[in-house]
Amino acid sequence: MEGAVSEKQEASSYTYWVREATEDAAPLPVPRKLTPDDLLSTQSQAATLGSVWNRAGTWEEKNLNKWASERIKELLKSVGSLEFSGGKAKIAEISKCVGDAFLVTVRNKKRVGYTYELTLKFEGEWVIREEEKIVKGHIDIPEFSFGELDDLQIEVRISDEKDLLHQDKLRINQDLKLFLQPVREKLLQLERELRDR
Repeated sequence: MEGAVSEKQEASSYTYWVREATEDAAPLPVPRKLTPDDLLSTQSQAATLGSVWNRAGTWEEKNLNKWASERIKELLKSVGSLEFSGGKAKIAEISKCVGDAFLVTVRNKKRVGYTYELTLKFEGEWVIREEEKIVKGHIDIPEFSFGELDDLQIEVRISDEKDLLHQDKLRINQDLKLFLQPVREKLLQLERELRDR
């Protein structure tokens, strides 16, 4: 009796998941060799975004920190000097450029973004009390992100303030705030280039 039960259980457990061939069942596919036309048609299909291995375009993130940092420095160095009523100034160096930039492919759609903080070293000449003075310092741009350049702000720090009167500092500070618009334009250019990557 035991032998009959185990044979019955064994037979049913193997055939439970096996599809029995019936008349209405679809025929099994027959393998065939690919032709050159078949290969061309698969290559001419619309290319997916991202890497070759991610044909479904599910999720892929690409780090663009190095490219973005170098490009920000190039763009901001090209701002040049600005003329003011009482002097002129230029961006001498980008002393701090810290942040992240990335390209993400999600569901076969490309999304880009960045978050950065900058410190720009400036040098300028102002006529102060009928004497031309060289003024140096830093322009800080606190954290800013992709698509939020309308809220961009700058903070000015003058290096050697002891020779300046309060009104001189205010005037230099106001003059240097004029760098906001050209810096914003260069960062907008960065955003356009980032979208095209």
